[in-house]
Amino acid sequence: MTATSEPAPTRDLQDYVVLVGVCGGIAAYKIGELVSRLVQRGAGVTVAMTGSARKFVAPLTFRTLSGRPVLTSLWGRDTPYEAQHIGVTEAADVFVIAPATANIIGKLAAGIADDLLSTLLLSADSPLILAPGMNTRMWTHPVVQENVERLRRLPGCTFVGPGEGWLACREVGVGRMAEVSEILEVVVATLRGQPPKRHRSPA
Repeated sequence: MTATSEPAPTRDLQDYVVLVGVCGGIAAYKIGELVSRLVQRGAGVTVAMTGSARKFVAPLTFRTLSGRPVLTSLWGRDTPYEAQHIGVTEAADVFVIAPATANIIGKLAAGIADDLLSTLLLSADSPLILAPGMNTRMWTHPVVQENVERLRRLPGCTFVGPGEGWLACREVGVGRMAEVSEILEVVVATLRGQPPKRHRSPA
């Protein structure tokens, strides 16, 4: 009996560029699958990580899966400030933040840019997809909910989840990051609704 191989994934995301921001939550380990599935479908994926995210997943993981350097800081080894990092938002067709922590949601809602990821968010002009992941009490806190509602009103900003289930704090409740398949579905739908930036005619 010969083993049957799975069919190769369709390359329907060819020429699209996805910027993925990874924050410091236990669900960060799941984002490797998201990056891999996007790359398999032809998308170019660049990953930006917060310092807290690097406590959960090593940048080498995302560099290997994406085939691209991972952005971790505005401050490089050889230059005091790498402004070209902001340029990655110019090429991105969609910006995904997963897991989106209360911290990054609060920063974006308040217009704070004090690290790489928050700076990229404020310089982005592409659709934004946020997949929250946090403790139930954090998610239901009135301040967090106020920030979420403020962001929901922004043009092009979409929330995926959170869902309800077993959390890292050993409780069951709302705050679990949406499954990778759910996030991927929203990313694909967003990309298919517009041509890749590189193919758009100048205004």
